[in-house]
Amino acid sequence: MRRAALAMLAKNISPPNLSIMQDEGLTAGRIKTEVLSGLTVALALVPEAVAFAFVAGVHPLVGLYAAFMVGLITAVIGGRPGMISGATGALAVVMVALVAEHGVEYLFATVILMGILQVFAGVMHWGKFIRLVPHPVMLGFVNGLAIVIFLAQLTQFKDPANTEQWLAGPQLAMMLGLVALTMAIIWGLPKVTKVVPAPLAGIGITALVVIGFGINVPTVGDMASIKGGLPTFHVPFGSGEGLYPPALLAPFNLETLYIILPYAVILAAIGLIESLLTLNLVGEMTGKRGGASQECIAQGVANVTTGFFGGMGGCAMIGQSMINVKSGGRTRIAGICAALFLLLFIVVASPLIEQIPLAALVGVMFMVVIGTFAWNSFKIMRKVPAMDAFVIVLVTVVTVLEDLAVAVVVGVIVSALAYAWQNARRIHAVTRDSESDPGAKVYEIEGPLFFGSSDGFTELFEIDSDPAHVIVDFARSRVVDQSALQAIETVAAKYEAAGKQLVLRHLSRDCHELLSRAGNLMVDSDDDPEYEVAVDYSVRTGVFGGGH
Repeated sequence: MRRAALAMLAKNISPPNLSIMQDEGLTAGRIKTEVLSGLTVALALVPEAVAFAFVAGVHPLVGLYAAFMVGLITAVIGGRPGMISGATGALAVVMVALVAEHGVEYLFATVILMGILQVFAGVMHWGKFIRLVPHPVMLGFVNGLAIVIFLAQLTQFKDPANTEQWLAGPQLAMMLGLVALTMAIIWGLPKVTKVVPAPLAGIGITALVVIGFGINVPTVGDMASIKGGLPTFHVPFGSGEGLYPPALLAPFNLETLYIILPYAVILAAIGLIESLLTLNLVGEMTGKRGGASQECIAQGVANVTTGFFGGMGGCAMIGQSMINVKSGGRTRIAGICAALFLLLFIVVASPLIEQIPLAALVGVMFMVVIGTFAWNSFKIMRKVPAMDAFVIVLVTVVTVLEDLAVAVVVGVIVSALAYAWQNARRIHAVTRDSESDPGAKVYEIEGPLFFGSSDGFTELFEIDSDPAHVIVDFARSRVVDQSALQAIETVAAKYEAAGKQLVLRHLSRDCHELLSRAGNLMVDSDDDPEYEVAVDYSVRTGVFGGGH
């Protein structure tokens, strides 16, 4: 049994694509672009990681270490070179309740379990189900996330000394002016030169202006100190104090599992959904495919690791991924450099990084918002079906008000129900006299027969006025599910009660298999799925018991 399970597991694991450059040539220019893009991303990661740590109610280093480790591991073994991962707000809002009630050590344990679940999802190739997300849901996801990123930057306009009070007067005007300066540099520099990534130039020039003129505006250091050492291996299970007293270690028992499992499942789902949607989005922008299952495994390995090194876990970050792509990052080098630069900031360069004005980083993120938002969706919504337009707006609103995972699930469900309703209305029948069986009547069914159309199917037949022999032709239809089987049996039973016979013709191979699995619903007969020979199948009733 154990050997069979291991064999099945090995069969599901395929060798990952770990090439550094993929289709890119390894040149000095390419390496320079990747390194500078990684530096730009690292600078933008600092305030994000600190802010999300505050949201989760943990020490800033917990967020910074997560950004470093998750970013590094996913950059090395992830399914989409050029994609950036780290601590995210979507996960932080779920973590806050756990940390508040049980402490940060339970969070570390949860992140480890979260990673295990993500690795399992990758091994089982569940990442492929992201293909079921319709394009309107993708548009809503992009627009909603752009709005979330924008709203998250507004907190930087609060007074660092009193986070309940907004900046006002000259300080607010100066902050807005520096944001505008950064945005103008990012917009205008590519028209002059592309030697340096525009976001990096915007951060650098704005920082020099602030430091050179001694302008009093909030800086990274005003949020929190980012100084720290190298992350150390830490087991969150046991007894006694943990990494951040007075938080206690989580006991290694079933009670702890009952506490962390619900959070781990939610975090794993949110992390994978956001990562896989970001993977698709970056793939569309770069014109290259990514490995969904490989990305699931990479996210899982990264979270297991960060849980054992005092990090809060994470997933793909659409904002930082957009910065990387717009700065020219296309390979694993950029993501690796971003993570290593971030660690360098923590260990060595914290005094320098803490002087960077938040206005410069806000300007970069505002440009990310402008570049991320699908502005053409306003034009698209006037041309697509009303239901698709509704899904775009719905997913956008739910993403902003709730979270990404809920929004995507809601969008997929609504799209699926709309699709089912549209197909349910397509079922109809063309009737004619049979050419092969004199005196028989043929119902040529058109449209899929499934749960949504089963009632309409039963209403197509005129049992009282039909002749003694009736043929149902499925050449233009498909039998999809149990509701369809139930509908066929119901109609056959009505004809049987009226002393008449119902037979099925032109079943496709998949329909034939479905009917055969239903037991004795169909009388056995040699089938020709290519319709070279018309084979009629009699229907045995009583298999589903009338649905009761």
